[in-house]
Amino acid sequence: MIPSSLLYLAIMLTVIIVWFVALKRPVYEAVFISFLLLLTITGTWSNVFVYVNDALSTSLIYSMVAFVAMSIILTKTKVIDSCITVILALIGRVTGGAGYTAVIASAFMGALSGSGPGNVMATGAITIPSMKRSGFPAELAANIESNASYMGNMIPPSSNIVAAMGAFAALYPQVNITTGQFWVVLWGIAIWFIAQRMIMVWAFCKYYKVQPMSKEEIPSLKQTLKDSWQGLLLPVIILLPFVLDFLFKDNFFTARLGAAGAKYLSSSTLLFIGGIASIYTCLIVKDKSTVTPAKIAKMFSNGVKSISPAIGVCIFGYMIGSLFAELNVAEEMGAIITSWNFGRLGTVIAICAITCFMGMVVPGSSLVVIFGPMFIVTLVHVGCDPLLSAAMLPCICGVMCGITPPLGLGMYAGMTLAESDFSKTFKNNLWWVAAQFILEVAVLMGWLPILGL
Repeated sequence: MIPSSLLYLAIMLTVIIVWFVALKRPVYEAVFISFLLLLTITGTWSNVFVYVNDALSTSLIYSMVAFVAMSIILTKTKVIDSCITVILALIGRVTGGAGYTAVIASAFMGALSGSGPGNVMATGAITIPSMKRSGFPAELAANIESNASYMGNMIPPSSNIVAAMGAFAALYPQVNITTGQFWVVLWGIAIWFIAQRMIMVWAFCKYYKVQPMSKEEIPSLKQTLKDSWQGLLLPVIILLPFVLDFLFKDNFFTARLGAAGAKYLSSSTLLFIGGIASIYTCLIVKDKSTVTPAKIAKMFSNGVKSISPAIGVCIFGYMIGSLFAELNVAEEMGAIITSWNFGRLGTVIAICAITCFMGMVVPGSSLVVIFGPMFIVTLVHVGCDPLLSAAMLPCICGVMCGITPPLGLGMYAGMTLAESDFSKTFKNNLWWVAAQFILEVAVLMGWLPILGL
């Protein structure tokens, strides 16, 4: 007899595959239809308002809206482009400098925008031509950009992070961890993946004998800093509150506000920091005519198409998550996977493989919201650290799905800009996928030291 948890998951995945992949309809519709069908099959319609209330009571949803709105303003005003120019001025002179610039700038931009393909197109428009002109093969330039851009899904303040923290808080409500502490662990993980991509750029530069960028293409660092120093304060404004929250939680905030007060202060930081960064962006933009109330309203109205689907997926995903929690789906699935007796290493490899293939069908944010608790419970059962398991969700769910052929949207976006051959891009991308997979396993196994743990 098929376990009920497997049946529920199969039904949900079937609906998503048919509605989203086959019929090309929005994924939030597929998730919502899955929810309605699961209510009918499980006979839990009487509790529907409980599930809706659970989803809408999650403050993380509103934090996600704030950061998505912030990303629209940063992208439309192009203030963030100044950071890319500074990075290019700093390291463009070294061999492969354009590639290193792509890794650093795209990871940072991806974290702000939360859109892998969109970030490839936005940042890649600058970095890919620079890489090609300095000797990078087109297929390599495409893969460097796409692999770097998708790291944004695992680096704060990406909206995927919010969903991962929600999964951890639901499973371990007794653990008093602040947003700042969670973010520091995520940055600690991200450092390894950024280093991995930098090393691969270095290796490929050696293999293809890539040259430094020409002096004419490298912007003047002095002039760039003079023109763009205000934009460089944006990362400080966004990240500093969370660093302070991590460093002074116990001996400052908790001592003055109490444990509950420090916790709520940490949560509220997520709500207001996006607004502060947006206001600062409007103040420093050179062309003030682009940030009039009417223009900002138009930015948001045009951006509704990008905001609504993401928020809809998360709300409906949280509703399914609440339903699954009542049905103990996560615990049952965790028990099934652990019954395979793969051991710790085998289970970690299996989870990474499952998220990789499921990510080709289900968006990363949906995977984190719907299946995150199951993955955490399973990994913890074989001895993985609970906080590390939760912090790795955006990585194993949100990164791999965008870079893995044949369905990796990031690869196609990079290939379009680089005008590279599909076969060559595909083969080169396999190196990046393999490196990503191996590093995921190494981190989850606890073989690498992680900042904040």
